[in-house]
Amino acid sequence: MTFLLSFRLSMLSSLTVVVLLAALSSCWGRRQDTSLDEELARYRQPSKWGSLWPLPQRVDTYDVSFKLAAASFQIFDGKASSAGPSCNILQNAYRRYYKYIFGGVKTKWPRTQDKWTDFPVLMGLQVLITDPNPECDHYPSVTSDESYELLVEQPFAILKAPKVWGALHGLETFSQLVYEDEFGAKTVNWTAISDFPRFAHRGILLDTSRHFLPVKVILANLETMAMNKFNVFHWHIVDDQSFPYLSRTFPGLSQKGAYHPYTHVYTPSDVKMIIEFARLRGIRVIPEFDTPGHTQSWGKGQADLLTPCFAGSEPSGTFGPVNPIINTTYDFMSRLFQEVAAVFPDDYVHLGGDEVDFTCWKSNPDIQKFMEQQGFGKNYSKLESFYIQRLLNIVTSTKKGYIIWQEVFDNGVKLKADTLIHVWKGTQQQYQNEMANVTAAGFRTLLSTPWYLNRIAYGQDWQGHYKADPQDFQGTEAQKKLVIGGEACLWGEYVDATNLTPRLWPRASAVAERLWSAKDVTDVNDAYDRLSSHRCRMVERGIPAEPLFSSYCPHEFKGV
Repeated sequence: MTFLLSFRLSMLSSLTVVVLLAALSSCWGRRQDTSLDEELARYRQPSKWGSLWPLPQRVDTYDVSFKLAAASFQIFDGKASSAGPSCNILQNAYRRYYKYIFGGVKTKWPRTQDKWTDFPVLMGLQVLITDPNPECDHYPSVTSDESYELLVEQPFAILKAPKVWGALHGLETFSQLVYEDEFGAKTVNWTAISDFPRFAHRGILLDTSRHFLPVKVILANLETMAMNKFNVFHWHIVDDQSFPYLSRTFPGLSQKGAYHPYTHVYTPSDVKMIIEFARLRGIRVIPEFDTPGHTQSWGKGQADLLTPCFAGSEPSGTFGPVNPIINTTYDFMSRLFQEVAAVFPDDYVHLGGDEVDFTCWKSNPDIQKFMEQQGFGKNYSKLESFYIQRLLNIVTSTKKGYIIWQEVFDNGVKLKADTLIHVWKGTQQQYQNEMANVTAAGFRTLLSTPWYLNRIAYGQDWQGHYKADPQDFQGTEAQKKLVIGGEACLWGEYVDATNLTPRLWPRASAVAERLWSAKDVTDVNDAYDRLSSHRCRMVERGIPAEPLFSSYCPHEFKGV
């Protein structure tokens, strides 16, 4: 079932193994940039799980195989399913996965074999949604049921799921079970799978401010997210560098704040398309509008929003974070977030709140006076808290929940009990302490610190991402349950449409398995074989995912 051909140490004599290891050791002085583990990667045993990624919670598979004929194989609704032909989520998925399995072309059996009737044939996959409300017309949420069961047997494989979200994952898993035999025939083994995600929030952050990402690039990565069972697209849509979100309420924000007011903006129809494309793949879209820092592009299109900085007693002509002491700021934020709440259907919006530089605030005499009046003294964290609390009240009034970066919690801002705290800073020990502190305070949390994929290193850095666990901190079981997942982040300072996808995949896939599979799925050697195969599958599906190490794919990337 594996795509990659690899040597098997079990097939080599012990003498051959000794000679091989000696040869590798002799090369060590010439190859100081690789490890012995990497050299031996080519000789690892194929995984008993084939190319499944992320690994399901329970898999039972046997060496009994069935053939699939493109001309006769069907993916269809079971008679007892609560979702019928009008369920566009499933109907779209059936077409998509038929194309993944067969290439979209109805063909006959390969001519290499004369007597296909001698082989058991799988006629199709029937999909049963068991809950009376399949949620075909809904958007996924943090409480969506993503579980499913899959049984591959004759004459039809059966995929059962309470909701459509689990069925989508089951379809991906079924497609991963299909492989080509030595004659090129599509084949699948008898398999029983029971599966569900370990964490409810499994996200990818993409940054569309530092570099504008064309819509087709975003869609391609949403497609790839579904292949890896991610379910949250954290859209860091605006920042200091540019404001590409085209607001109906404040069109001047993108007119003056985007890199280009027409070619480098996301129109309302673009945003709607991205949200619907994501929904059809079981992916939530959570926008981030980060304030009061990271807002230089905002000030270009909205007068008096940013704080004027001073050099001595005179304005310097530069501007700092959002001005927190004037009422017009909150009038603006109220109208903007009313629009955001209407445009983005998810229950949550990310409000940022990180990396606020107090230098400009400290230089401004009006803010100094306000600080005295409020009794804040010289503690500008209290001024930040003043602003954040008013912003949170505004967002609450739109009936949205909110996610904030950890600084807001660290600065002691009063937060609602259902606030999500997003941890991103520090060394391993520091972020583990932060996770312990946040959960001890009773807040739910997300982890991103070890999964900043914009930080690249020579070699197989995916292994570090794979080994990081969001529940690996000192705390009670009740605290561990407050960890609802995490996100892999790809910040955009050095990333645009030319290199985003290969830099993201398959490195993000390592995070996908950590957030989906059971906690004890930690064998890096087994993961290497499955991930290499999964990477080749993504390449075959048109995704330019970069290689893990020296290898080849039977179906190499053909370009765009």
